[in-house]
Amino acid sequence: IAHRITSIAGSSAYFKGSVVTYSNELKERLLGVDPALIAAHGAVSQEVAEQMAKAARTKLQADYAAAVTGIAGPSGGTPGKPVGTVWIAVAGKKNLKSKRFQFGDTRDRNIIRAGTAALGMLKDFLEAESPNG
Repeated sequence: IAHRITSIAGSSAYFKGSVVTYSNELKERLLGVDPALIAAHGAVSQEVAEQMAKAARTKLQADYAAAVTGIAGPSGGTPGKPVGTVWIAVAGKKNLKSKRFQFGDTRDRNIIRAGTAALGMLKDFLEAESPNG
């Protein structure tokens, strides 16, 4: 996601940075995700995605942040959370939105689709909060 944003010239005017927390340990240590949330709901959950988005916004001192947590594959899925399950959350100062996606069983495609979905959600979020609607 960061690569796609920073591929656009002038993105430094609005993009502060990103945090990649692939492991639960880093979700907890760098973003302050509550280990009890991970234990209760799993890393790939609405609760964790939302906490990640809120924490990223705060830690990066940004107006908005998006967070993605998922199971890209080819392994790691369960019957309740099969490969391709992704939770995306977008946080602003006042609002928070999250959504579950089920992309499929192809790792590379899941990664691309998750990034596209996150950017789409962020765009919709920004448009909804815009004074011009």
